Amino acid sequence: SDFEHESQLALMNKRLAPEIETIFMVTCSKYSYLNSSIVKEIASLNGNISQLVPKIVEKKLNTLFINKKD
Repeated sequence: SDFEHESQLALMNKRLAPEIETIFMVTCSKYSYLNSSIVKEIASLNGNISQLVPKIVEKKLNTLFINKKD
């Protein structure tokens, strides 16, 4: 999961720079299953991501994948 990966990074960062603190912010449960890979895959398949990301991100991803199809 993303949390496990971020936790590993935080532990290594603590070893490399112990003076820097890491904090974790937990999302609300309705978004807990989401990650960037899922959103990008949906967008690449011309799926609707409007309820998953801000409008500006939706536009950028749609533009990116439309240009890749050309």
